[in-house]
Amino acid sequence: MLDTSSWPVLQDAEDAADRSSKSVVLVDGQELARLMIRYRVGTQVRRTVEIVEVDEDFFE
Repeated sequence: MLDTSSWPVLQDAEDAADRSSKSVVLVDGQELARLMIRYRVGTQVRRTVEIVEVDEDFFE
Protein backbone atom coordinates (compact mmCIF):
# COMPACT_ATOMS: atom_id res chain seq x y z
CA MET A 1 0.00 0.00 0.00
CA LEU A 2 1.21 3.48 -0.80
CA ASP A 3 0.00 6.53 1.09
CA THR A 4 1.37 9.91 0.03
CA SER A 5 -0.17 11.81 2.92
CA SER A 6 1.89 13.00 5.83
CA TRP A 7 1.51 12.10 9.46
CA PRO A 8 1.09 15.03 11.86
CA VAL A 9 3.41 13.36 14.35
CA LEU A 10 6.09 10.96 13.14
CA GLN A 11 5.94 9.04 16.41
CA ASP A 12 2.27 8.18 15.71
CA ALA A 13 3.26 6.68 12.36
CA GLU A 14 6.14 4.73 13.88
CA ASP A 15 3.87 3.40 16.64
CA ALA A 16 1.26 2.31 14.09
CA ALA A 17 3.95 0.56 12.02
CA ASP A 18 5.30 -1.22 15.11
CA ARG A 19 1.82 -2.48 16.05
CA SER A 20 1.18 -3.88 12.58
CA SER A 21 1.50 -7.62 12.05
CA LYS A 22 2.81 -6.88 8.55
CA SER A 23 6.17 -5.49 7.51
CA VAL A 24 5.76 -1.72 7.22
CA VAL A 25 8.36 0.70 5.89
CA LEU A 26 7.68 4.39 6.45
CA VAL A 27 8.77 6.63 3.58
CA ASP A 28 8.09 10.37 3.58
CA GLY A 29 7.54 12.43 0.45
CA GLN A 30 11.18 13.47 0.08
CA GLU A 31 12.41 9.89 0.41
CA LEU A 32 9.75 8.72 -2.07
CA ALA A 33 10.91 11.33 -4.60
CA ARG A 34 14.55 10.32 -4.07
CA LEU A 35 13.74 6.66 -4.64
CA MET A 36 11.67 7.46 -7.74
CA ILE A 37 14.57 9.43 -9.22
CA ARG A 38 17.15 6.81 -8.26
CA TYR A 39 15.22 3.93 -9.82
CA ARG A 40 13.69 6.05 -12.60
CA VAL A 41 10.12 5.22 -11.69
CA GLY A 42 7.62 7.74 -13.02
CA THR A 43 10.42 10.10 -14.07
CA GLN A 44 12.23 11.05 -17.26
CA VAL A 45 15.57 12.73 -17.91
CA ARG A 46 14.99 16.25 -19.12
CA ARG A 47 18.56 17.49 -19.42
CA THR A 48 22.02 16.05 -18.76
CA VAL A 49 24.86 18.36 -17.74
CA GLU A 50 28.45 17.30 -18.34
CA ILE A 51 31.10 18.92 -16.15
CA VAL A 52 34.63 18.78 -17.49
CA GLU A 53 37.86 19.55 -15.66
CA VAL A 54 41.47 19.75 -16.82
CA ASP A 55 43.47 16.53 -16.39
CA GLU A 56 46.71 17.97 -15.02
CA ASP A 57 48.47 14.60 -15.29
CA PHE A 58 48.08 14.79 -19.06
CA PHE A 59 50.42 17.82 -19.17
CA GLU A 60 53.23 16.35 -17.05
